[in-house]
Amino acid sequence: MVFSSLLFLWLFLPVVVAGYYIVPSKCKNILLLISSLLFYAWGEPVYILLMLFSIFFNWGTGLLIDRFRKIDGILLAVNVVGNLALLGFFKYYDFFIGLVNSCFKTTFPEKNIPLPIGISFFTFQILSYVIDLYRGRYPVQKNILNLALYISFFPQLIAGPIVRYVDIDRQLESRTHSTQKAMEGIRRFLYGLGKKVLIANVLGQCVDSIYAMELSEVTGAFAWLAAGMYMLQIYYDFSGYSDMAIGLGKLFGFDFPENFNYPYLSKSVQEFWRRWHISLGTWFREYLYFPLGGSRKGAVRTYVNLMIVFLVTGLWHGAGMTFALWGVYYGVLQVIERLGFKKILGKYPVIGWSYTFLAALFGWVLFRADTFAQAGGMMIRMICPWKYLQTDVLLQNIVDHRAFVMLIVGLLGCGFIQKIWQRIPGTKRWKYSIGEAVWCAILGVLSLAALAGNTYNPFIYFRF
Repeated sequence: MVFSSLLFLWLFLPVVVAGYYIVPSKCKNILLLISSLLFYAWGEPVYILLMLFSIFFNWGTGLLIDRFRKIDGILLAVNVVGNLALLGFFKYYDFFIGLVNSCFKTTFPEKNIPLPIGISFFTFQILSYVIDLYRGRYPVQKNILNLALYISFFPQLIAGPIVRYVDIDRQLESRTHSTQKAMEGIRRFLYGLGKKVLIANVLGQCVDSIYAMELSEVTGAFAWLAAGMYMLQIYYDFSGYSDMAIGLGKLFGFDFPENFNYPYLSKSVQEFWRRWHISLGTWFREYLYFPLGGSRKGAVRTYVNLMIVFLVTGLWHGAGMTFALWGVYYGVLQVIERLGFKKILGKYPVIGWSYTFLAALFGWVLFRADTFAQAGGMMIRMICPWKYLQTDVLLQNIVDHRAFVMLIVGLLGCGFIQKIWQRIPGTKRWKYSIGEAVWCAILGVLSLAALAGNTYNPFIYFRF
């Protein structure tokens, strides 16, 4: 089940929200827990057992760490290895088997294991709880139901944002409900739904069509179009999901951290990664970069740490060599900027923005491609478009007028319009106004109509 499905919008969500506000306060978390487990089990019933095992394993380990402080380091190591082993088995088994077979000419069989939805997200949330408990940042959660809700809470269970336990530990026990907070939640959800359904889905169909073409049929214009559309698709897909998750959290009294801050306005790659998937960047900084030494042990060690973090970031996104290279690509750019290039960018903002925008654009080509050959072919066509002009595929068969409109809307709406809007006197009154309420209602109606008339409705980050 996904947020942008008619089943979720017309049945699951109304029933859960109505039940939540009807039941007594002491039963609200129980209702949310049951609803979350049903939500997760809807698409993959067998993997509810994996979720339950993770809940009991980490609850029990947390109690042991709190009880036996003399061996808490050993217990933490067991917990981390156990959680990463589960993630590794389901997500990376076939990847590593393929590497072994390629390197050593062996023939070990692959298992083609179905990937549990959202396993990368909830594994990182679990690890943040246990690691920070070991660090003494908060008392152990003895109530298994509250910890289970933290791990399985359906708004951010399957595609983030990655909520650290320290961010919501008190909210699990007591949180504020108000009409204004609920209305803000609805507002945020509708904006996210519009991003996903009206922009990301429309652009995504065109991107999929171009990437499904024979490479020999792809012209330079097609390659640029696919790159630009995918750049916007993944932003509106993922930021839209994050908006919906944050909005749903507010409906139930929770305040989740922001996950995006107009990343395509960035003037350096370092800034881009402070604005893109903020919760993941925060997680890697807290639990990998700093433990490795961060920038405290000299320049060379800093560069090595950055390369490790971004290699792992790439592999976190997917079990494939294109994802690994995508992570290395960003690691290299980070190192180049730290070597002095960022100072140059800082002197020329237009150049800094242009460089960062193009770096992200080419990076997404590598991220989207199924193979190195496809990625390389697309990039060559973008760099030398005059060499690739012949094709039998008509542009109008791939990109219709609606897609072109959404391409323009998407470009303007990824931060540029918002920055201009903020400078216009009086526009602050738009938020929570009757006009905005009408606009949100229109977004909701258009989104529902689009969902009713189109079966194309993927979520990119569900793969992770």
